[in-house]
Amino acid sequence: MKKLLLLMCFATLSQTFFAQEFGIDLQLRPRAEYRHGFKTLVPDAADAATFISQRSRLNFNYASDNLSAYVSLQNVRTWGEVSTLSASDVNGTVIHEAWASFKLDSEFSFKMGRQEIIYDDSRIFGNVDWAQTGRSHDAFIASYQPNSINRLDVGLALNEEDETLFKTDYDVNNYKAFQYVWYHTSFDKVNLSLLALNTGFTFDKNGKQEVDYNQTLGAFITFGKNQLKGNASAYYQTGKIADRNLSAYNLAGNIHYQINSEFTFGLGAELLSGTDMDAGSNKINSFNPLFGTNHKFNGWMDYFYVGNHINSVGLLDISVPLKYQKDKVTLQLVPHLFSSAANVFDSFGNEKDNYLGTEIDFSFGYKIASNIDFQLGYSHMFATDTMEVLKGGNRNNTTNWAWAMFVFKPKLFTHTPSN
Repeated sequence: MKKLLLLMCFATLSQTFFAQEFGIDLQLRPRAEYRHGFKTLVPDAADAATFISQRSRLNFNYASDNLSAYVSLQNVRTWGEVSTLSASDVNGTVIHEAWASFKLDSEFSFKMGRQEIIYDDSRIFGNVDWAQTGRSHDAFIASYQPNSINRLDVGLALNEEDETLFKTDYDVNNYKAFQYVWYHTSFDKVNLSLLALNTGFTFDKNGKQEVDYNQTLGAFITFGKNQLKGNASAYYQTGKIADRNLSAYNLAGNIHYQINSEFTFGLGAELLSGTDMDAGSNKINSFNPLFGTNHKFNGWMDYFYVGNHINSVGLLDISVPLKYQKDKVTLQLVPHLFSSAANVFDSFGNEKDNYLGTEIDFSFGYKIASNIDFQLGYSHMFATDTMEVLKGGNRNNTTNWAWAMFVFKPKLFTHTPSN
């Protein structure tokens, strides 16, 4: 009888388990870099930095008819930062994502927990996947999708350092809160997204922490016909930052033409408004891309908006991307012409030319197997003395960056219920 009961329990549990979708996968991403002018111009007598960093992620996903869950454990390290006999890790393992999503019915769903938030071309919301750490948010998102061409998301986040009995300051290098509405629709060969985002940041006012909110409002559109594809976006920011009024904008447009099955030619331009260095008012006119994947934009050497160039003179970026793709090989060449969007002055009060320099980006990718990729790249910056005013260093020094990376993505276990 006991054996029979155990067999019945096992059969019931097995039936329940095999009615669900479950998977475990791994990502290992070691990357070697040579930096001699990455993010900033090279000072005199400074030698290049060389190192290898690695991201390791272990991902668990679960899905049933109305419930989905995902957990991503992550360790990011630089090779050698822990000795071979160390009993502990410097960084340890963190939770990159841990969320659950629940469907109320065929139209309404909720998603909550630590999660990546990605919308459109990742200019305002992106997962910053190039960075080994990536970006994720503690957030709640409600989605309404009545059909395949319309979707409305409402997102909320409220951040604190700890569980407390009374109000305390929030001193993490992060936003205090956000609320947003994102709407997406499609018609014919056009896709349109609208975004309204309200973001709060803390600041100190007379020894007391307060929160100022600023708003980002805008639209993103994609279109395509035959070999021609393109996108355009426009965003406006208003509100306050640290008790200063904000008025800024971002305009961008890109077109891509498929010459044949292998070659693609493109032309792009982006303008992010800036604040004049001699501005007499207290108003901020510098656009901030906030939570975007900024490495994707404005050159891969990360001179702009990747932990820098915020509340500065803005940027005009004109790019001409060229791409070749055949079988397992992908080649990209992207020249950028950079100019400041606002006036730049040197330490003597002399106004400088707006032209900042030219960057050439090159990358090579080869798909070794379905779960193994190899990539490498080289970038070179030809800076002007105006860039030197903004970044320091010496523009006459060779300014370049090279990298090589393997991406391993094995699936350790996958179960999909049979029909």
